[in-house]
Amino acid sequence: MSASTATTASASASASASASASVNALTRRARRRSAALGVVAWVVGIAFCLPALWMVLTSFHAEADAATNPPSIAAALTLDGYRTFFGGGGGPTPWPPLVNSLAASSFSTVLVLLLALPAAYALSIRRVRKWTDVMFFFLSTKMLPVVAGLLPVYLFAKNTGLLDNIWLLVLLYTSMNLPIAVWMMQSFLADVPVSIIEAAQVDGARLPTVLRRVVAPVAGPGIAATALICFIFSWNELLFARVLTGVVAGTAPVHLTTFVTSQGLFLAQLCAASVVVSLPVLAAGYAAQDKLVQGLSLGAVK
Repeated sequence: MSASTATTASASASASASASASVNALTRRARRRSAALGVVAWVVGIAFCLPALWMVLTSFHAEADAATNPPSIAAALTLDGYRTFFGGGGGPTPWPPLVNSLAASSFSTVLVLLLALPAAYALSIRRVRKWTDVMFFFLSTKMLPVVAGLLPVYLFAKNTGLLDNIWLLVLLYTSMNLPIAVWMMQSFLADVPVSIIEAAQVDGARLPTVLRRVVAPVAGPGIAATALICFIFSWNELLFARVLTGVVAGTAPVHLTTFVTSQGLFLAQLCAASVVVSLPVLAAGYAAQDKLVQGLSLGAVK
């Protein structure tokens, strides 16, 4: 009996050791796989950041060093490109284009949010009839190539005296970003509990109050993500701003095109200007990064 017990215990110990070895092997394999994926992620991330890092480095080079082929990486650093961008040496000042871009992007983003919030409410919480057709219509407005609508918009602006007017850009950016905002906010507002809306309505809250004090705070991260994306799209828009503006309402992207002249491409100055123009968007993204992550992840897990 004791011999049988000893044999059983030995077999049990052997099986336990074998299972432990198998678990250890799987753990080591998982760690190696995780480390390999981490290395790949770092390589891909650095590859995506290299163009931006190269632009920043080039902005601190002199024009002669920036134009060399192959590029001179270890060339002396200078702030001449930034001095030229900010009007040093008698060049044009960048402040009016930057102010125009900030005004057009900010006002259009505010208008988009004011229009998209009730529209998304009607399409997600208090759904209208055939709301899926309405959503498809919003999406279909983005299928038209932007250049196809350039001539009609130009003729409209010319006949109404709105050429080189910042408010025309505000109207255009609002209409261009509104479909995207409605699509995004519709998915965000779909996660708002209907019970709290009904409780507010029982207490006598009307629709504007419900949107302002109930829906907006709950869907705040999604609204922030939508606002940031609309602001970036408006800030980076070039085609309409280049055609419809001139001296008065020119935006920052239009100002960047002035560094490409008949005399050649001023690469260092262009890179310096691009860095400065990118800073407001980067600052807004950094300030709202927590809201952006929360907003973009809303609805990901049901």
